Amino acid sequence: MDIFRENKELVNKAKEVFKDLENMNLDEKIKTINAIKKELHKHSPFQNEPVDCVTWEKEDKIKANDYNPNNVAPTEMELLEHSIKQDGFTQPIVTMQKNNHREVVDGFHRTRVSKESEYVKKRNYGYCPVVTINHDREERNDRIAATIRHNRARGKHRIDKMSDIVIELKRRNWSDKKIAKELGMDQDEVLRLTQITGLAEMFKDEEFSEAWKAEEMGENYEQIKDKNDL
Repeated sequence: MDIFRENKELVNKAKEVFKDLENMNLDEKIKTINAIKKELHKHSPFQNEPVDCVTWEKEDKIKANDYNPNNVAPTEMELLEHSIKQDGFTQPIVTMQKNNHREVVDGFHRTRVSKESEYVKKRNYGYCPVVTINHDREERNDRIAATIRHNRARGKHRIDKMSDIVIELKRRNWSDKKIAKELGMDQDEVLRLTQITGLAEMFKDEEFSEAWKAEEMGENYEQIKDKNDL
């Protein structure tokens, strides 16, 4: 038996009801969609998973917590903004309802991008995507622990793996400049990651003339040597 086919009538009823959304102004439509999502969440087999219900909330109602030790450097902030511009929001901001606002548990820097990037603010109409932590996790100590877990669980990229990625992108004809921009690096870092895997690996399939002599490279040879000694 096709379960979806059996419930098609219910889906069709919902489609008819949702047509009413088209006659609403933006804020009313978002508020109504949020309410519908919350009602669906109550009936979901995944109602204990916050990500089951992502709603859009006005950015001025989202406030930072006062305990997050995580600090993102300007370069990483630029990369985060670039990522959201290019890929959209792929992760909601984790929050809890507190009085008349939402307090951030995880995603403070995503919130900053929403508030500070004129492009993102305009695209998302001044709203941020959020999930709400479960009610049994709202005590401050639980929220602090959750924030630290979120931060530490992201871990760090292994240098050798990042080196492999840089080499692959070079093989796919990405310039150092493009790699630096898209991965949030400077070009010196791209060069260092290339050297980790080895310049010989980069050019193993190239044929070189035997006429090349080290002395003909002059100062360029010494510059390359100096960089490799860093």
